[in-house]
Amino acid sequence: MARIVLFENIHPSAREVFQAAGYDDIVTHTAALSPESLREAIRGAQVLGIRSRTQLDSALIADNPDLRVIGCFCIGTNQVDLESALTHGVPVFNAPFSNTRSVAEMVLAEAILLLRRIPEKNDRVHQGFWDKTAEGSYETRGKTLGIVGYGNIGSQVGTLAELAGMRVLFHDVEAQLPRGNARPTTTLKQLLAQSDVVTLHVPGGKGTHNLINEETIAAMKPGAILINASRGTVVDIDALHAALKSGHLAGAALDVFPVEPKSRDEALDSPLRGMPNVILTPHIGGSTQESQENIGREVAEKLVSYLQSGATKGSVNFPEVAYQERAGTSRILHVHRNVPGAMGALSSAVAEHGLNIVAQYLQTRGPIGYVISDVEGEVSDAVLSVLRSHPVTVRCEVV
Repeated sequence: MARIVLFENIHPSAREVFQAAGYDDIVTHTAALSPESLREAIRGAQVLGIRSRTQLDSALIADNPDLRVIGCFCIGTNQVDLESALTHGVPVFNAPFSNTRSVAEMVLAEAILLLRRIPEKNDRVHQGFWDKTAEGSYETRGKTLGIVGYGNIGSQVGTLAELAGMRVLFHDVEAQLPRGNARPTTTLKQLLAQSDVVTLHVPGGKGTHNLINEETIAAMKPGAILINASRGTVVDIDALHAALKSGHLAGAALDVFPVEPKSRDEALDSPLRGMPNVILTPHIGGSTQESQENIGREVAEKLVSYLQSGATKGSVNFPEVAYQERAGTSRILHVHRNVPGAMGALSSAVAEHGLNIVAQYLQTRGPIGYVISDVEGEVSDAVLSVLRSHPVTVRCEVV
Protein backbone atom coordinates (compact mmCIF):
# COMPACT_ATOMS: atom_id res chain seq x y z
CA MET A 1 0.00 0.00 0.00
CA ALA A 2 1.36 3.41 -1.00
CA ARG A 3 2.57 5.82 1.68
CA ILE A 4 1.27 9.33 0.96
CA VAL A 5 2.84 12.48 2.42
CA LEU A 6 1.08 15.85 2.01
CA PHE A 7 2.50 19.30 2.79
CA GLU A 8 1.28 22.89 3.13
CA ASN A 9 -2.21 22.32 4.49
CA ILE A 10 -3.67 20.68 1.39
CA HIS A 11 -7.49 20.67 1.51
CA PRO A 12 -9.13 17.67 3.24
CA SER A 13 -10.87 16.81 -0.03
CA ALA A 14 -7.60 15.20 -1.15
CA ARG A 15 -7.57 12.87 1.84
CA GLU A 16 -11.19 11.96 1.15
CA VAL A 17 -10.28 10.90 -2.39
CA PHE A 18 -7.32 8.82 -1.21
CA GLN A 19 -9.29 7.10 1.52
CA ALA A 20 -12.22 6.36 -0.78
CA ALA A 21 -9.73 4.59 -3.06
CA GLY A 22 -8.41 2.51 -0.14
CA TYR A 23 -5.27 4.49 0.76
CA ASP A 24 -5.07 5.08 4.51
CA ASP A 25 -1.32 5.58 5.07
CA ILE A 26 -1.46 9.38 4.82
CA VAL A 27 0.85 11.79 6.64
CA THR A 28 0.05 15.51 6.58
CA HIS A 29 2.14 18.60 7.33
CA THR A 30 0.50 22.01 7.69
CA ALA A 31 3.42 23.95 6.21
CA ALA A 32 6.46 23.71 3.98
CA LEU A 33 9.51 22.30 5.78
CA SER A 34 13.16 23.27 5.87
CA PRO A 35 15.39 21.26 3.50
CA GLU A 36 16.67 19.08 6.36
CA SER A 37 13.22 18.37 7.78
CA LEU A 38 11.78 17.82 4.31
CA ARG A 39 14.42 15.21 3.50
CA GLU A 40 13.45 13.25 6.60
CA ALA A 41 9.69 13.69 6.11
CA ILE A 42 9.60 12.25 2.58
CA ARG A 43 11.79 9.23 3.25
CA GLY A 44 9.96 6.08 2.16
CA ALA A 45 7.04 7.94 0.58
CA GLN A 46 5.60 6.72 -2.72
CA VAL A 47 3.33 9.75 -3.20
CA LEU A 48 4.13 13.40 -2.43
CA GLY A 49 1.58 16.22 -2.41
CA ILE A 50 2.91 19.78 -2.27
CA ARG A 51 1.93 23.35 -3.00
CA SER A 52 4.10 26.29 -4.10
CA ARG A 53 6.54 26.63 -1.19
CA THR A 54 7.91 23.08 -0.99
CA GLN A 55 10.98 22.73 -3.20
CA LEU A 56 11.77 19.32 -4.69
CA ASP A 57 15.18 19.53 -6.33
CA SER A 58 17.11 16.85 -8.21
CA ALA A 59 18.99 15.70 -5.10
CA LEU A 60 15.78 15.07 -3.14
CA ILE A 61 14.23 13.18 -6.04
CA ALA A 62 17.36 11.08 -6.61
CA ASP A 63 17.66 10.26 -2.89
CA ASN A 64 14.12 8.83 -2.74
CA PRO A 65 13.93 5.75 -4.99
CA ASP A 66 10.55 4.76 -3.49
CA LEU A 67 8.95 7.93 -4.83
CA ARG A 68 6.50 7.04 -7.62
CA VAL A 69 4.47 10.19 -8.27
CA ILE A 70 4.27 13.88 -7.29
CA GLY A 71 1.15 16.02 -7.07
CA CYS A 72 1.40 19.82 -7.15
CA PHE A 73 -1.85 21.00 -5.55
CA CYS A 74 -1.70 24.31 -7.43
CA ILE A 75 -1.22 25.55 -10.98
CA GLY A 76 2.56 26.10 -11.01
CA THR A 77 5.17 23.34 -11.08
CA ASN A 78 8.35 25.47 -10.96
CA GLN A 79 9.02 24.18 -7.44
CA VAL A 80 9.79 20.71 -8.82
CA ASP A 81 12.83 19.74 -10.91
CA LEU A 82 10.66 18.30 -13.69
CA GLU A 83 13.54 16.97 -15.78
CA SER A 84 15.00 15.09 -12.83
CA ALA A 85 11.58 13.65 -12.02
CA LEU A 86 11.22 12.49 -15.63
CA THR A 87 14.60 10.77 -15.75
CA HIS A 88 13.81 8.99 -12.47
CA GLY A 89 10.46 7.78 -13.81
CA VAL A 90 8.31 10.03 -11.61
CA PRO A 91 5.33 11.74 -13.25
CA VAL A 92 4.23 15.13 -11.90
CA PHE A 93 0.60 16.28 -11.92
CA ASN A 94 -0.96 19.67 -11.17
CA ALA A 95 -4.33 21.45 -11.22
CA PRO A 96 -4.30 23.82 -14.19
CA PHE A 97 -8.04 24.62 -14.13
CA SER A 98 -9.44 24.33 -10.60
CA ASN A 99 -8.76 27.88 -9.38
CA THR A 100 -9.52 29.67 -12.65
CA ARG A 101 -12.73 31.27 -11.41
CA SER A 102 -11.19 32.42 -8.12
CA VAL A 103 -8.34 34.26 -9.84
CA ALA A 104 -10.64 35.77 -12.46
CA GLU A 105 -13.04 37.14 -9.86
CA MET A 106 -10.19 38.73 -7.87
CA VAL A 107 -8.75 40.41 -10.97
CA LEU A 108 -12.10 41.93 -11.93
CA ALA A 109 -12.70 43.07 -8.35
CA GLU A 110 -9.29 44.78 -8.27
CA ALA A 111 -9.97 46.50 -11.58
CA ILE A 112 -13.23 47.93 -10.21
CA LEU A 113 -11.65 49.00 -6.92
CA LEU A 114 -8.74 50.77 -8.60
CA LEU A 115 -10.89 52.48 -11.23
CA ARG A 116 -12.98 53.90 -8.37
CA ARG A 117 -9.86 54.72 -6.28
CA ILE A 118 -11.34 52.73 -3.40
CA PRO A 119 -7.99 51.73 -1.82
CA GLU A 120 -7.00 55.40 -1.53
CA LYS A 121 -10.41 56.48 -0.23
CA ASN A 122 -10.48 53.64 2.28
CA ASP A 123 -7.04 54.60 3.57
CA ARG A 124 -8.01 58.27 3.94
CA VAL A 125 -11.21 57.52 5.87
CA HIS A 126 -9.28 55.26 8.24
CA GLN A 127 -6.94 58.21 8.82
CA GLY A 128 -9.89 60.45 9.66
CA PHE A 129 -10.31 62.34 6.37
CA TRP A 130 -13.60 62.66 4.46
CA ASP A 131 -12.47 63.20 0.84
CA LYS A 132 -15.82 62.99 -0.89
CA THR A 133 -14.98 63.68 -4.54
CA ALA A 134 -15.43 62.04 -7.94
CA GLU A 135 -12.03 63.20 -9.21
CA GLY A 136 -10.13 60.32 -10.87
CA SER A 137 -12.97 57.88 -10.18
CA TYR A 138 -14.46 55.99 -13.11
CA GLU A 139 -17.11 53.38 -13.90
CA THR A 140 -15.97 50.02 -15.22
CA ARG A 141 -18.59 50.12 -17.97
CA GLY A 142 -17.17 51.31 -21.26
CA LYS A 143 -13.52 50.94 -20.24
CA THR A 144 -11.08 48.73 -22.15
CA LEU A 145 -9.49 45.72 -20.49
CA GLY A 146 -6.30 44.39 -22.07
CA ILE A 147 -5.50 40.76 -21.26
CA VAL A 148 -1.92 39.60 -21.80
CA GLY A 149 -2.08 35.81 -22.01
CA TYR A 150 -5.48 34.51 -23.12
CA GLY A 151 -5.43 31.03 -21.60
CA ASN A 152 -7.78 29.45 -19.08
CA ILE A 153 -7.67 32.33 -16.60
CA GLY A 154 -7.23 35.20 -19.02
CA SER A 155 -10.20 34.18 -21.14
CA GLN A 156 -12.43 33.83 -18.06
CA VAL A 157 -11.38 37.29 -16.87
CA GLY A 158 -12.51 38.57 -20.25
CA THR A 159 -15.89 36.85 -19.95
CA LEU A 160 -16.53 38.39 -16.51
CA ALA A 161 -15.30 41.80 -17.67
CA GLU A 162 -17.75 41.84 -20.57
CA LEU A 163 -20.58 41.17 -18.13
CA ALA A 164 -19.46 44.34 -16.32
CA GLY A 165 -19.66 46.29 -19.57
CA MET A 166 -15.97 46.39 -20.47
CA ARG A 167 -14.49 46.18 -23.95
CA VAL A 168 -11.97 43.31 -24.02
CA LEU A 169 -8.73 43.07 -25.99
CA PHE A 170 -6.19 40.28 -25.67
CA HIS A 171 -2.70 39.38 -26.82
CA ASP A 172 -1.20 35.90 -26.80
CA VAL A 173 1.87 34.36 -28.42
CA GLU A 174 -0.36 31.53 -29.66
CA ALA A 175 -3.53 31.86 -31.72
CA GLN A 176 -6.56 31.73 -29.39
CA LEU A 177 -10.26 31.53 -30.13
CA PRO A 178 -11.95 34.70 -28.77
CA ARG A 179 -14.75 34.34 -26.26
CA GLY A 180 -17.73 36.66 -26.46
CA ASN A 181 -16.80 39.96 -28.08
CA ALA A 182 -13.09 39.87 -27.12
CA ARG A 183 -10.71 40.92 -29.88
CA PRO A 184 -7.03 39.99 -30.40
CA THR A 185 -4.34 42.57 -31.03
CA THR A 186 -1.41 41.96 -33.35
CA THR A 187 1.22 43.26 -30.90
CA LEU A 188 1.61 43.73 -27.17
CA LYS A 189 2.24 47.46 -27.57
CA GLN A 190 -0.97 47.82 -29.55
CA LEU A 191 -2.87 46.33 -26.61
CA LEU A 192 -1.03 48.47 -24.05
CA ALA A 193 -1.77 51.70 -25.92
CA GLN A 194 -5.53 51.07 -25.96
CA SER A 195 -6.18 49.57 -22.53
CA ASP A 196 -7.47 51.37 -19.45
CA VAL A 197 -6.68 48.26 -17.39
CA VAL A 198 -3.97 45.71 -18.28
CA THR A 199 -4.02 42.30 -16.60
CA LEU A 200 -1.25 39.71 -16.95
CA HIS A 201 -1.87 35.96 -17.26
CA VAL A 202 1.33 34.55 -18.72
CA PRO A 203 3.65 31.76 -17.52
CA GLY A 204 6.99 32.40 -15.86
CA GLY A 205 10.35 31.74 -17.52
CA LYS A 206 12.90 33.49 -19.69
CA GLY A 207 10.35 34.39 -22.36
CA THR A 208 8.27 36.53 -19.98
CA HIS A 209 10.95 37.78 -17.57
CA ASN A 210 10.36 41.55 -17.09
CA LEU A 211 7.85 41.52 -19.93
CA ILE A 212 6.44 44.64 -18.30
CA ASN A 213 9.42 46.96 -18.03
CA GLU A 214 10.29 50.61 -18.49
CA GLU A 215 9.73 50.44 -22.25
CA THR A 216 6.42 48.56 -22.18
CA ILE A 217 5.10 50.65 -19.30
CA ALA A 218 5.87 53.78 -21.33
CA ALA A 219 3.70 52.29 -24.09
CA MET A 220 0.74 52.01 -21.72
CA LYS A 221 -2.09 54.52 -21.83
CA PRO A 222 -1.49 57.42 -19.37
CA GLY A 223 -3.59 56.86 -16.26
CA ALA A 224 -3.91 53.13 -16.90
CA ILE A 225 -3.97 50.41 -14.25
CA LEU A 226 -1.75 47.30 -14.16
CA ILE A 227 -2.76 44.00 -12.53
CA ASN A 228 -0.43 41.02 -12.14
CA ALA A 229 -1.80 37.73 -10.85
CA SER A 230 0.46 35.52 -12.98
CA ARG A 231 4.15 35.27 -12.01
CA GLY A 232 6.25 37.70 -9.99
CA THR A 233 9.11 37.80 -12.51
CA VAL A 234 6.89 39.18 -15.28
CA VAL A 235 6.99 42.77 -13.95
CA ASP A 236 10.03 44.99 -13.37
CA ILE A 237 9.03 46.30 -9.94
CA ASP A 238 11.37 49.30 -10.01
CA ALA A 239 9.99 50.41 -13.37
CA LEU A 240 6.42 49.99 -12.09
CA HIS A 241 7.26 51.95 -8.93
CA ALA A 242 8.67 54.81 -11.01
CA ALA A 243 5.58 54.91 -13.24
CA LEU A 244 3.26 55.04 -10.25
CA LYS A 245 5.32 57.78 -8.57
CA SER A 246 5.34 59.90 -11.73
CA GLY A 247 1.59 59.47 -12.23
CA HIS A 248 1.95 57.79 -15.62
CA LEU A 249 0.01 54.85 -14.14
CA ALA A 250 -2.98 55.49 -11.89
CA GLY A 251 -2.74 52.29 -9.89
CA ALA A 252 -1.64 48.68 -9.70
CA ALA A 253 -2.56 45.40 -8.05
CA LEU A 254 -0.02 42.63 -7.50
CA ASP A 255 -0.62 39.17 -6.09
CA VAL A 256 2.79 37.79 -7.04
CA PHE A 257 6.33 39.11 -6.57
CA PRO A 258 9.87 38.35 -7.82
CA VAL A 259 10.88 37.22 -4.32
CA GLU A 260 8.11 36.19 -1.94
CA PRO A 261 8.28 35.71 1.85
CA LYS A 262 8.74 32.10 2.91
CA SER A 263 6.39 32.37 5.89
CA ARG A 264 3.71 34.62 7.34
CA ASP A 265 6.26 36.02 9.80
CA GLU A 266 8.51 37.38 7.04
CA ALA A 267 7.70 40.80 5.56
CA LEU A 268 7.51 41.49 1.84
CA ASP A 269 10.45 43.57 0.66
CA SER A 270 9.06 45.89 -2.03
CA PRO A 271 9.15 49.61 -2.87
CA LEU A 272 5.41 49.35 -3.56
CA ARG A 273 4.56 48.94 0.11
CA GLY A 274 2.75 51.95 1.53
CA MET A 275 1.56 53.31 -1.82
CA PRO A 276 -2.16 54.14 -1.42
CA ASN A 277 -2.99 53.40 -5.08
CA VAL A 278 -1.49 49.90 -5.01
CA ILE A 279 -3.21 46.69 -3.87
CA LEU A 280 -0.76 44.08 -2.58
CA THR A 281 -1.99 40.58 -1.76
CA PRO A 282 0.02 37.55 -0.55
CA HIS A 283 -0.31 35.23 -3.59
CA ILE A 284 -3.96 34.40 -2.81
CA GLY A 285 -5.51 34.67 -6.28
CA GLY A 286 -6.56 31.04 -6.16
CA SER A 287 -7.02 30.85 -2.41
CA THR A 288 -10.72 30.41 -1.92
CA GLN A 289 -12.42 27.57 -0.12
CA GLU A 290 -14.05 26.49 -3.37
CA SER A 291 -10.84 26.45 -5.39
CA GLN A 292 -8.81 24.67 -2.71
CA GLU A 293 -11.46 21.97 -2.41
CA ASN A 294 -11.53 21.56 -6.20
CA ILE A 295 -7.74 21.44 -6.40
CA GLY A 296 -7.52 18.85 -3.63
CA ARG A 297 -10.00 16.62 -5.40
CA GLU A 298 -8.62 17.11 -8.93
CA VAL A 299 -4.97 16.36 -8.14
CA ALA A 300 -5.76 13.49 -5.75
CA GLU A 301 -7.92 11.86 -8.43
CA LYS A 302 -5.05 12.08 -10.93
CA LEU A 303 -2.66 10.50 -8.41
CA VAL A 304 -5.07 7.68 -7.62
CA SER A 305 -5.64 7.05 -11.32
CA TYR A 306 -1.89 6.71 -11.83
CA LEU A 307 -1.44 4.42 -8.83
CA GLN A 308 -4.29 2.14 -9.86
CA SER A 309 -4.10 2.17 -13.66
CA GLY A 310 -0.82 3.83 -14.66
CA ALA A 311 -2.65 6.63 -16.53
CA THR A 312 -0.44 9.70 -17.01
CA LYS A 313 -2.78 11.89 -19.08
CA GLY A 314 -2.35 15.45 -17.81
CA SER A 315 1.16 14.97 -16.42
CA VAL A 316 3.34 18.04 -16.96
CA ASN A 317 6.63 16.18 -17.42
CA PHE A 318 5.91 12.61 -18.50
CA PRO A 319 4.88 10.60 -21.58
CA GLU A 320 1.09 10.83 -21.58
CA VAL A 321 -0.88 7.58 -21.69
CA ALA A 322 -4.63 7.93 -21.25
CA TYR A 323 -6.67 5.72 -18.94
CA GLN A 324 -7.27 2.27 -20.39
CA GLU A 325 -9.46 -0.52 -19.09
CA ARG A 326 -7.38 -3.46 -17.89
CA ALA A 327 -7.29 -6.21 -20.53
CA GLY A 328 -5.35 -8.94 -18.68
CA THR A 329 -4.98 -10.31 -15.16
CA SER A 330 -1.99 -8.08 -14.34
CA ARG A 331 -0.68 -4.70 -15.48
CA ILE A 332 3.02 -3.80 -15.74
CA LEU A 333 4.12 -0.15 -15.76
CA HIS A 334 7.54 0.06 -17.35
CA VAL A 335 9.57 3.27 -17.57
CA HIS A 336 12.67 2.85 -19.71
CA ARG A 337 15.39 4.72 -21.50
CA ASN A 338 14.16 5.64 -24.96
CA VAL A 339 16.69 3.57 -26.91
CA PRO A 340 16.42 0.93 -29.65
CA GLY A 341 15.53 -2.51 -28.34
CA ALA A 342 13.85 -1.38 -25.13
CA MET A 343 10.45 -2.79 -26.05
CA GLY A 344 12.01 -6.01 -27.31
CA ALA A 345 13.82 -6.48 -24.01
CA LEU A 346 10.56 -6.02 -22.10
CA SER A 347 8.65 -8.46 -24.32
CA SER A 348 11.40 -11.08 -24.16
CA ALA A 349 11.63 -10.94 -20.37
CA VAL A 350 7.89 -11.31 -20.00
CA ALA A 351 7.68 -14.15 -22.54
CA GLU A 352 10.52 -16.07 -20.89
CA HIS A 353 8.41 -16.28 -17.72
CA GLY A 354 5.34 -17.59 -19.52
CA LEU A 355 3.36 -14.34 -19.56
CA ASN A 356 1.35 -13.35 -22.62
CA ILE A 357 1.00 -9.65 -23.45
CA VAL A 358 -2.60 -8.98 -24.46
CA ALA A 359 -2.45 -5.18 -24.73
CA GLN A 360 0.22 -2.47 -24.74
CA TYR A 361 0.13 1.33 -24.67
CA LEU A 362 3.40 3.17 -25.37
CA GLN A 363 4.42 6.82 -25.40
CA THR A 364 7.82 8.51 -25.30
CA ARG A 365 9.07 11.91 -24.19
CA GLY A 366 12.66 12.87 -24.86
CA PRO A 367 14.99 10.35 -23.19
CA ILE A 368 12.19 8.37 -21.55
CA GLY A 369 9.70 5.80 -22.80
CA TYR A 370 6.68 4.62 -20.85
CA VAL A 371 4.64 1.53 -21.64
CA ILE A 372 1.64 -0.04 -19.95
CA SER A 373 1.48 -3.78 -20.62
CA ASP A 374 -1.54 -5.91 -19.73
CA VAL A 375 -0.57 -9.57 -19.38
CA GLU A 376 -2.27 -12.89 -18.72
CA GLY A 377 -0.70 -14.59 -15.73
CA GLU A 378 0.85 -13.67 -12.42
CA VAL A 379 3.75 -11.21 -12.38
CA SER A 380 5.99 -12.77 -9.75
CA ASP A 381 8.78 -11.10 -7.78
CA ALA A 382 11.21 -12.99 -10.03
CA VAL A 383 9.74 -11.36 -13.14
CA LEU A 384 9.86 -7.93 -11.51
CA SER A 385 13.46 -8.49 -10.47
CA VAL A 386 14.47 -9.34 -14.04
CA LEU A 387 12.68 -6.30 -15.46
CA ARG A 388 14.03 -3.92 -12.85
CA SER A 389 17.60 -5.07 -13.28
CA HIS A 390 17.61 -4.68 -17.07
CA PRO A 391 19.97 -1.91 -18.26
CA VAL A 392 17.19 -0.01 -20.09
CA THR A 393 14.82 0.04 -17.11
CA VAL A 394 14.30 3.23 -15.12
CA ARG A 395 11.36 2.02 -13.06
CA CYS A 396 8.99 -0.94 -13.10
CA GLU A 397 5.82 -1.48 -11.06
CA VAL A 398 2.84 -3.81 -11.10
CA VAL A 399 -0.69 -2.52 -10.47
